[in-house]
Amino acid sequence: MDPARQRSDRVVSMESHASANLRFIRSTMESAGAFTSVPGKGGVAMGLVALVAAAVASLPRFTGQWLEVWIAAAGVGGAIGSVAMARKARQRGQRLFGALGRRFLLGLTPSILCAIVLTPFLSTTGSSSLIAGSWLLLYGAGVVAGGMFSVRLVPVMGAVFMLVGGICLVVPGLSPNLCMAVGFGGAHIVFGTLIARYYGG
Repeated sequence: MDPARQRSDRVVSMESHASANLRFIRSTMESAGAFTSVPGKGGVAMGLVALVAAAVASLPRFTGQWLEVWIAAAGVGGAIGSVAMARKARQRGQRLFGALGRRFLLGLTPSILCAIVLTPFLSTTGSSSLIAGSWLLLYGAGVVAGGMFSVRLVPVMGAVFMLVGGICLVVPGLSPNLCMAVGFGGAHIVFGTLIARYYGG
């Protein structure tokens, strides 16, 4: 074989080997690190949406549309959170659907899907407190599960959602609107501010 051809083949082989090693190193570092693209400012925006929803849902003219108001707020908040997370991941050079991103989303998503499936059945009870408490508990459980692959504040935030949800379910006469405002509004704003301050964005 031509010596020049042999040298060229060796160079290509070395480059392929180096590329494979770099991919392995990157994958290993991703798996060992933390998913830091949970959005702080996006969380604050989600909290503000929840506070607006609580204000709207408390108006007499929307008394019969409490669930519809909060479903709309959940959709808007979810869209804001998704866009903010994707933007923060891009800014930090972190793949949203990389190893850690997938683990975070796989931890978060099942609980949210459970809330979606259960809501029509919960609505037949006529109890807004049952819906509010269940939403907060399930969302909090998802945030705790996904947060195990993120920064320390995230699972703590999830635990706060669960605490508020539990209180909403066990304390008689507690306003479900207040529970939603404190949980989805206040907790998102407080922890979103902390995440933005200490972990950027």
